Amino acid sequence: MRDKVILACPKCEERNYNTKKNKRLHPERVEYRKYCPRCREHTLHKETK
Repeated sequence: MRDKVILACPKCEERNYNTKKNKRLHPERVEYRKYCPRCREHTLHKETK
């Protein structure tokens, strides 16, 4: 039931993190506030396809 998702920074569009989510509990796209090494700041990373 858990699927792999990739989190990308919306500013620089670099894909920084891989994680898993439960599609049954969270069918919408997830967003996490994570550190982007390229931007050197915490940004809101969004799930990509």
